[in-house]
Amino acid sequence: MPGPSDAATAAQTTDDLARDAPARSNGVAPPEATTYDPAAFEGLDYYAIDDLLSEEEKAVRDRVRHFVTEEVTPVIGEHAQAATFPRELIPRFGELGLLGPHLPEEYGCGGHSNLVYGLMMQELERGDSGIRSFCSVQGSLVMYPIWRFGTEAQKEAWLPALASAEKIGAFGLTEPDHGSNPAGMKTRARKDGDEYVLDGHKRWATNASAGDVAVVWAKVEDDDGNDQIGGFLVELDRDGVATPRIEDKWSLRAAVTSEIVLDGVRVPAGNRLPGANGLRGPLSCLTQARYGICWGVTGAAMACYDAALQHATNREQFDRPIARFQLMQERLAEMVQEITKAQLLNWRLGTLKDSEEMRPQQVSLAKRNNCQMALEVARSARQVLGGNGVLGMFPVMRHMMNLESVITYEGTHEVHTLVIGQDVTGENAFA
Repeated sequence: MPGPSDAATAAQTTDDLARDAPARSNGVAPPEATTYDPAAFEGLDYYAIDDLLSEEEKAVRDRVRHFVTEEVTPVIGEHAQAATFPRELIPRFGELGLLGPHLPEEYGCGGHSNLVYGLMMQELERGDSGIRSFCSVQGSLVMYPIWRFGTEAQKEAWLPALASAEKIGAFGLTEPDHGSNPAGMKTRARKDGDEYVLDGHKRWATNASAGDVAVVWAKVEDDDGNDQIGGFLVELDRDGVATPRIEDKWSLRAAVTSEIVLDGVRVPAGNRLPGANGLRGPLSCLTQARYGICWGVTGAAMACYDAALQHATNREQFDRPIARFQLMQERLAEMVQEITKAQLLNWRLGTLKDSEEMRPQQVSLAKRNNCQMALEVARSARQVLGGNGVLGMFPVMRHMMNLESVITYEGTHEVHTLVIGQDVTGENAFA
C-alpha cells in the first residue's frame, strides 16, 4: 500500500506540474515549423471569379489583402491568446476606408459598391472574425441606420467621425432573454418633455465597452398608446449607462464584446432616429450585417484552406508529401468545391444588392450556407494539420472557434432555415 511518503511525492509532483516553470531544453533548440507561411496567401479562385470583377474592385480587394497580411496576421494570434483587441489598428481602418465603405462619400464614406464592401469583409475575416466584426458593426449596424433612418443633422454629426474611426459605435438589440425573438425586447424608452428616458439591458454588443455611441433599440409608446420599436443614439458616457465587458470567451477572443445596461438614461428627443419605426428598422440593419458575414466567413475558410494546402504539400510522411495521399486530396478537393460555391453565392448576392434586387431571404440562404461551409472547412483543415492544427502557428483553430460564434449571431443556422422555409412554402413556422 502507498505510504505517507508516496502521497507527499505525488503532491509534490502535482505542484511541479502546476507551476509555470520553463521547459527543459538542455541547449537543444526546438525545430521550427516550416509548413505554413501566411504571407504566401494568394487566394483561392478556382472558377476565375476575378474575371468578373472590375479593375477598381480588384485593386481595393488587393489593398485590404495586403493590409491583412502585413499588419493583421503578424499580431492577431497574440491578441487572441491574450483576449485583447489590436487597438493600434483602429486608425488604419479609417485610413483604408473600411468603415461604412458602401455609404455616400458626402459623409466621409467610401461610396463603393456593395460588391467592394463584400470583398473588404472577405479579406478582413481572413485575418480574424473579430477584425471583420469591428468594421461590419461600425458600418452596417451603426452607420447604416444613421444614414438610412437619421436626420441630416445626425448624419453630419456622426457619420464622418465614425468613418474616420475618430468615434466607435455599438449596436444594442439582443437582450439576455431575447435573441432570436427581438420583438420580445424589454428595453423601453419613455418620453419626458424634450427627452427620452431609457431603461433596459442589451447583451452581445460588439465594441460597446470601448465605444462612444450605441444605436439602441427600445419599445416606445406611440401617439395611440401602442408599443412600437424605435432606434435611439445613446452616447455611452451618459449618466446611467454601464458597459461591462463579457469575459471568459473561448470564441471571438480578439473582439470587445459587451453588455449595455441602461438605468434611467436620459437622451434628447433629437437622438431618436425618426425614420425607424417598427421591427423593420433593426431587421434591415441585420440584413446589411449578414451580407458582410456571408463574405467574411468565406475569407476565414480561404485562410484555413490555404494553411491546409501549404501543410499538405510541405509535410512528409512515409517519404512523400502527405498531399500525395488520396484521403488528403479528397479533403482538399472538398474544401475547394465548397469555398468556390460560397464565392459564387457571394458574387451573385453582391450584384443583386447593387441592382437593388436583393431580398433578405437570399441573404439568409447565403449566411446559412457559408457559415456552415466555413466551419466544416476549418474542422477539415484542422485534421489535415494533425496535432499541430491546435497550435497558434496556424490560424485554423482560432478561425474554428470564431466561426462557432459567427454561425450563431445575426440569426442562427436554424432561424435562417425557417426564413427560407417560409419563403418557399408561404407557411410561417415561427408562429
